[in-house]
Amino acid sequence: MGWDDVGSRGVRGNSGGAIGVVGARGGVGASTLAAALARRLARHGPTCLVDLEHAGGGIDVLVGLEDSTGLRWPDLADARGAVAGDELAALLPRWGSCAVLSADRTRPGPPPADAVPDVLSALAPHHAHVVIDLDRADVLARGPGLAACRTALVVVPRDLRGVAGVLALRAAILGIVPDVRLVVRGPAPGGLGVLELAHVVDLPVAASMGPDRRIAAAVERGAGPSARRGPLARAVASLTRELA
Repeated sequence: MGWDDVGSRGVRGNSGGAIGVVGARGGVGASTLAAALARRLARHGPTCLVDLEHAGGGIDVLVGLEDSTGLRWPDLADARGAVAGDELAALLPRWGSCAVLSADRTRPGPPPADAVPDVLSALAPHHAHVVIDLDRADVLARGPGLAACRTALVVVPRDLRGVAGVLALRAAILGIVPDVRLVVRGPAPGGLGVLELAHVVDLPVAASMGPDRRIAAAVERGAGPSARRGPLARAVASLTRELA
């Protein structure tokens, strides 16, 4: 995926809350954006990338940490109440300077629902930024991941299914999160423009993206979506200037 910034128009930081990323539908690169953004934000302070996908193989695979030691969500099934956030952060695997709390492909299943609020609350005071890869079903249910967010980025392709997906998620997100923006993905098979899409769903645009095979190749090599130059890097850098 390639990313072309089209003006973030004052995206607010996550003071008092996390940055949530969700796809309008599957396969649009929401996890890629969440990971790349977290990696970049880690330059500006302690950052944790949190995987809340219910049926994914683990965001640790995306960033090349699947064989790294450290806690995953199944290890936190009994985490309740006053979780020691500093101790928890120290036990998570790290992608560069970014801590990662991931699902586990060897122990599949959603994050333990009862533990999620306490774990997120524990991580927040010890990180300047918490970036959450949100699950769409959890968003529709206004679950604890969404409730932890101050900013939400909705990744949407420029097609009919993408528009329908945003409209399905919109009311739930706006009812909880004060700052909601679009990250728009091309190409547009029917010619739908970026600003036209934003007008239809009545949400502002933070960035747009086009195809970039280099990112997929980097992920396959185990490097993760951490491009230092090119469209992805420029867009994430722009978002980071606003969010950090």
